[in-house]
Amino acid sequence: MSQGFETKSTDVIKKSGGQRQPRQVADIGSIQQGLVEHFSDIKDPRVERTKKHQLTDILVIAILAVIGGAQGWEDIENYGISKQQWLEEFLALPNGIPSDDTFRRVFEFINPEALNRCFLKWVETLVSKMGGEIIPIDGKTIRGSYDRNQRKSALNVISAWSSEQHLVLAQMKVEDKSNEITAIPALLELLDITGSIITIDAIGTQTEIAKKIIDKKADYVLSLKANHPTLCSQVSEWFETAQSRNFSGIDVSYDKRIEKGHHRREIREVWTVPVAAIGELYQPKLWAGLQTLVMVVRVRHLWNKTTREVQFYLSSLNSDAQLIGRAIRKHWGIENQAHWTLDCTFAEDFCRIRSFHSPQNFALLRRIALNALNFEHTYKRSLRQKMKRTAMDNNYMIQVLSCCFLDSTLDSSNSLCQA
Repeated sequence: MSQGFETKSTDVIKKSGGQRQPRQVADIGSIQQGLVEHFSDIKDPRVERTKKHQLTDILVIAILAVIGGAQGWEDIENYGISKQQWLEEFLALPNGIPSDDTFRRVFEFINPEALNRCFLKWVETLVSKMGGEIIPIDGKTIRGSYDRNQRKSALNVISAWSSEQHLVLAQMKVEDKSNEITAIPALLELLDITGSIITIDAIGTQTEIAKKIIDKKADYVLSLKANHPTLCSQVSEWFETAQSRNFSGIDVSYDKRIEKGHHRREIREVWTVPVAAIGELYQPKLWAGLQTLVMVVRVRHLWNKTTREVQFYLSSLNSDAQLIGRAIRKHWGIENQAHWTLDCTFAEDFCRIRSFHSPQNFALLRRIALNALNFEHTYKRSLRQKMKRTAMDNNYMIQVLSCCFLDSTLDSSNSLCQA
C-alpha cells in the first residue's frame, strides 16, 4: 500500500468524540476502507517534510465533496469544514481539514494515469462482462481547461459509456497534437468488449478502428459521413435509387419508430441491407467484418418547423433494422446522459481548473461522482437532487457510497477492465 494510505486505528476513532451511532460508524469505516483499497496504487507526490495531511484524507474528502456538488478546490475545502465533525469519525485529519491550496497542489501532481488505473479497477467491480450491451464511444472537450498564458489548449477526453447501466466505463486523454483516431484504439485496449456492440461517430469511422473492434470479438456500428467521400457518395446514391424502386428484389430489413415528447414528434425509419446487395462497393475488404449498410431517416416535427435528416452507417452486424436502429439510438446516451449531465449538473465546461495534471484528475473525480450517483437507485429523483441530498444528508451519502464502495455488495468475478 502506498505511503499516505494508513487507515485510522480503533483507538483514534474512540478518541475522535462526537455523538454517533456505532453501526453507522462501522458502515462508513468499511466504505472508507473500500475507498482506500480502490485507490491504493496512487503514490503521494509530496515530499516528506510537507505532508501535514494524509493522502487518504485528501482523496476521500475530494471524492465525497464532488459527489456532493463541489466544482473546485474552495468548494472541496468548504465541504470538509462543514462536515468536519462527521469526517473525524472515520478519517485521521491530524491537522484538521486541508486547505484549498493543499487540494490543488496534490491533484496538480498526482499521476493521472495511476488515478485512471484505479478508476478502471473500481469500475470493473460495478459491472460484469458487457456481452450484448451497446457501448457508445465519444469525445468531449472540457472547454474551461484552456490556459491562454501558457498556450495550453483545452483538455479533450474520450469516454466509453455503458448504455444499459449508465456508467462511464473508461476515459482516455487525447494527447496534444493528436486526435480521437489515435486515442480510440488505446481506449478499446483497456476494456473487455467481447460480444458488445460499439458505436462511434464519424471521426472514429476508420479501418484500423473497425479491425481493432473485430479483433476484440465485438461488433460495430460506425457513422459514415463525408470524411470517406467516395464510399459515402456511393452508398447514398445506391440507397436513393433503391428507395425510389421501393427496394424491389432487394433483401432489406426495415424498422419504423415514432416518439413524442418535449413538444416535438420524431419519426425514425431504418433500412439495412447486406453488403452483397451493392455490386461493386468501394474497397469493402478494408473494413474488417463489414456485413451491413444502413440508412436512417429522421423527421422531426417541432412547433415551428419540420426537419429531415438522412444518415448512413457501416456495421459488422447482420442485417437487422430493429437491432441496428436501437444501437444507433442508444449512441445518443453518451451525449444526453453523460456529456450533457457533466456540463449542466457538474458545470464541467465552466470549470477553470487548468494547471498541470489537475484538469484531467478533476475530470476523473466528476466521472467517479457520476457513476456513484447513477449506481444508487432507491432515491427516485434527478441526478441534481440526488447530489444535493448527499451534501445535506450524511446517511444518504453513506447509502450512495455503500452501493459502489462496499466490497460485500460487489461482485468482481467477471472483469471488464483489462488494465
